Amino acid sequence: MSVNKVILIGRLGADPEIRYTADGQPVATFRIATNEIRVKNGERQEHTEWHRIVAFGRLAEICGEYLTKGRQVYIEGRLRTRSFEDREGQKRWVTEIVASDMRMLGSRREEGPVSEPGPSRGEDTLPEPPPDEDLPF
Repeated sequence: MSVNKVILIGRLGADPEIRYTADGQPVATFRIATNEIRVKNGERQEHTEWHRIVAFGRLAEICGEYLTKGRQVYIEGRLRTRSFEDREGQKRWVTEIVASDMRMLGSRREEGPVSEPGPSRGEDTLPEPPPDEDLPF
């Protein structure tokens, strides 16, 4: 038996992008940031990790309709690593979370740009996410 399950709670770095496969299936991609706070030598250090999320079908449509930059979300899914060729013909690898469930967290008034702290976040500003490579779908 094996298990491939990921659960994340974080904030969107940008609005989701919606694309469609050749057969018309919607695909939403977006990135969320999670923070980890450590105390080292008496100093508080914050580490932000960015996660690439992919949703398909009706879940992709819901993500595209309701999620916005800065929104706090719960994501449940599985890890997937895949390869592709970039524009220069180089083989690239990407690891992403294929979402099976998404829950919007927080209230509407807590929404806002990811670079602005919300009323209940208690953390400093998040750095901008690193740019995605040209990933095919």
